[in-house]
Amino acid sequence: METSLSQHLDILNPAQQAAVTAPLGNLLVLAGAGSGKTRVLVHRIAWLISEMSVSAYGVLAVTFTNKAAGEMRGRLRHMLGSEAEGMWVGTFHGLAHKMLRLHWQEAHLLQNFQVIDGDDQLQLIRRLFKTLNVNEDRFEPKKIQGYINRKKDEGVRSAALSHVESAYDQVAIEVYRHYEKLCEGSGLVDFAELLLRSYELLKNNVELLTYYQARFLHVLVDEFQDTNTIQYLWLSLLAVHAKSVTVVGDDDQSIYGWRGAKIENIRRFEREFSETQVVRLEQNYRSTGTILSAANALISHNGSRLGKTLWTAGEKGDPIIVYAGFNEEDEALFVVREIRAWLMEGGRASEIGVLYRSNAQSRVLEEALVRAGIPYSVYGGLRFFERAEIKDALAYLRLVVNSKDNTSFERVVNVPPRGIGDRTIEKLQEIAAEEQCSLWEAAKKALERGIIANRIGAGLAAFVALIENLMAEMVEGSLSKLVQASIYESGLLAFFKDQKGEKAQNRIENLEELINAATDFENEYPVENNLSPLAAFLAYTSLEAGDRENGQAESHVQLMTLHSAKGLEFPLVFICGMEDGLFPHHFSRENPQSLEEERRLCYVGVTRARTKLYLTHAEKRRVFGRDEERRISRFIREIPENLIKEINRRVSIRYPHVQTPSVIPIGEEGEGFCLGQRVTHPKFGEGTVIDHEGMGERTRVHVKFDVFGSKWLALAYAKLEAV
Repeated sequence: METSLSQHLDILNPAQQAAVTAPLGNLLVLAGAGSGKTRVLVHRIAWLISEMSVSAYGVLAVTFTNKAAGEMRGRLRHMLGSEAEGMWVGTFHGLAHKMLRLHWQEAHLLQNFQVIDGDDQLQLIRRLFKTLNVNEDRFEPKKIQGYINRKKDEGVRSAALSHVESAYDQVAIEVYRHYEKLCEGSGLVDFAELLLRSYELLKNNVELLTYYQARFLHVLVDEFQDTNTIQYLWLSLLAVHAKSVTVVGDDDQSIYGWRGAKIENIRRFEREFSETQVVRLEQNYRSTGTILSAANALISHNGSRLGKTLWTAGEKGDPIIVYAGFNEEDEALFVVREIRAWLMEGGRASEIGVLYRSNAQSRVLEEALVRAGIPYSVYGGLRFFERAEIKDALAYLRLVVNSKDNTSFERVVNVPPRGIGDRTIEKLQEIAAEEQCSLWEAAKKALERGIIANRIGAGLAAFVALIENLMAEMVEGSLSKLVQASIYESGLLAFFKDQKGEKAQNRIENLEELINAATDFENEYPVENNLSPLAAFLAYTSLEAGDRENGQAESHVQLMTLHSAKGLEFPLVFICGMEDGLFPHHFSRENPQSLEEERRLCYVGVTRARTKLYLTHAEKRRVFGRDEERRISRFIREIPENLIKEINRRVSIRYPHVQTPSVIPIGEEGEGFCLGQRVTHPKFGEGTVIDHEGMGERTRVHVKFDVFGSKWLALAYAKLEAV
């Protein structure tokens, strides 16, 4: 092991080696973008175990994403072999969930408690709105959901909220209180609850706290700048007697303040964990010198930074391309042209990332890519386990594990249709309220007493029989057979097979893939904490599993928001919509802290690029149906001019005050139109010329029509007239 580890350490640069081999104690690693922080964390753990004789049983390593946790576990197994067994490596939510499963009684939970995602949580809140007669138009359920999650992230229960400042607060607190009772009664735990409940478990149980504090003497945390209040408190409680606490973070990449992340936790760590050693990782292994110089110049405009300057031993690279489009369509067409040039020169689509500040920007970009025949994927869309048909199948399984799960009952009692409408469900809710029981028990009582009969009763009886059959199969059969049975016997598969079209076929394929997921889980994941295989699988679908890859990323251009791009990298990157009001977003104008977070977000986007970076903006953009003049983003102006190359449009644009437009000629002496000119068409009506291609009689123009959208027309035959 010593020789092996020595060989591994030889590949590290001096700063990385200093972080890996730092003496036991508190260590803050300020890791710049692309500086190899995951490598440092893994080697730090290996060094502790092999050189400092630390037991793997005493190591707690926390990451923010399932992907990062899986990568860390894999690298540790490769480096340490069987010695890697015993340590806890996972996400905050995954580790908190593990702790609650082990100590469900002390945490005052049902043994078979279910973890619900944001969509299920929102449905619960909507149900409470009806029960409490809360007006959805006045108090949006999604905002109340955000209120509840924020309070939990701050470690605040509804019982502690007595001071009411407004009618909104009063309603939010009331919903929060009933929501807590509803979850308790149904055995449901949302994501924010996992951390809060786990923290309370430790804080309120001296024996358990003493055990875990004595066990986890070596704590390592990744992406520390993204921790929120409850995560920091949870870690602080566990690590109070630790011999070494290593946190890795980058204050320049703190971009999640809007969801509770506290950038000040890095400074708080230095204050509260004594004699903290600081190591800076500044050598970047990803981007060219030009890109790094631009990133350094940009982020230098933020105040109160801990300080870091990225550098590379690699090449200087090409200048950063800045393009000003006439409008968003022209901007999108430029992006497509540059993508096509990249592909024609031998580049791959998967090497391209197109980033934007707002999801709404993707539409125009997608349309341009579709017209050009360039395959693309929108990164960060619905994960596999979040798709409607998959959530339906999983709801059946959740009900099998926990019959008190009213949310799952309501979701599938009439899916596929069994004739059970809203009136029947309302009747069951009345029975459940009167007799203080679950909807499942209410359904059985209603059938026994003949309250619901005839055709509707037959449908409800069939549903009850189905769930009871699946409960019996859970005891007797394997996980994959149970999942298959739920999909077939529920009628879900047959329902979609009766439908036509690509969407139905996709849903069928997704349901079949769910069976594959269950089979993979049986073969690859050990079941822990005395859970049944089904309960363990359901926890996996909520916590541990991202999208099941379909291979599209290997051949598709990747479109995504800048927030989704964190942790990714591409040889070619476009950042679109670089305009004041869009990026930086208009909400940051009056708030210096928000503006600094927007700048950090831009810094993250810039440092995703390895070799080529494009920054594009539009001089006009349609906002709420109106064309608005736009100003170039201040973030572009903060990059030194010597690092930038501006690309002009292929055809000059005529604005109303310009006297000599540049025309698109037909033939050698024909009349033409100018880019930006208003035209009319006999069929499509009025529109604006936004692009053209070809010459002479082969000229085509791209017109965005007011009613019929964007269309390419052969100018020689289009019968266009100037307005």
